[in-house]
Amino acid sequence: MQVINSFFIAVSIYSQIPVPGSTWKENDMKYVFCFFPWIGALIGGCIYFWNYLCGIYHIEVFCKTAVAMAIPIFITGGFHIDGFMDTMDAIHSYSSKERKLEILKDSHIGAFAVIMLAAYGLVFFGAFSEIESDVLLKIVCCGFFLSRCLCGISAVSFPLAKKDGMLYTFADSSHKKIVKGSLFLQSAVCIGLMCFWSCYAGLTVAAAAVLAFVYYFYRSRKEFGGITGDTAGYFVLLCEGCIVVAAAFINIFIWKV
Repeated sequence: MQVINSFFIAVSIYSQIPVPGSTWKENDMKYVFCFFPWIGALIGGCIYFWNYLCGIYHIEVFCKTAVAMAIPIFITGGFHIDGFMDTMDAIHSYSSKERKLEILKDSHIGAFAVIMLAAYGLVFFGAFSEIESDVLLKIVCCGFFLSRCLCGISAVSFPLAKKDGMLYTFADSSHKKIVKGSLFLQSAVCIGLMCFWSCYAGLTVAAAAVLAFVYYFYRSRKEFGGITGDTAGYFVLLCEGCIVVAAAFINIFIWKV
């Protein structure tokens, strides 16, 4: 029953999908992060299906890319974008760690949040529009799953910047050994599937995700003294952006040559 409740909690928090309501108990939160990546699987599946429809009805690349970028927002409700924007505001304040943590809590958005989100969207749009190969698209769609695997691993492994908030609650309540084992296994299966479609492309895209993971560890400790729920959202977008750019790089500079 705890596993089922953990699944429903993960879906209710990280997506807009309606699930049976229930009172959360600490024991029900033990395995929430185990199911976090499956929101990414849903996103990747929907993007791939949308691309399939675009092929059938000859929908042009602009519309195809714009809707593909909107699918994660529709499914998650912009949950991770909020964290990305708060983190950008905090980092570009160039203040002390304490002040940056205060900025993360602020519900208002600043100029840098808007600027950096716009820049991210332009880069993502441009890179995604260059993914022409069905194989690369499959690998990128797997990336939405992998980014959440790595985010879950960071939540139960990296130092936390504060001892309150949603991330702390779930990380503190998690059965860390089982969660880590589950997420490492899911990551390995995901990377294996990516390499099955193309060993070179799969390893390159996975390497981009891992580099984003390492950078996230370094940057979060430097800027905030650890991670928070907002920086977790920042990482999901950062990781997915790196995955799409890596795939676009392969398509433009290697497969087209």
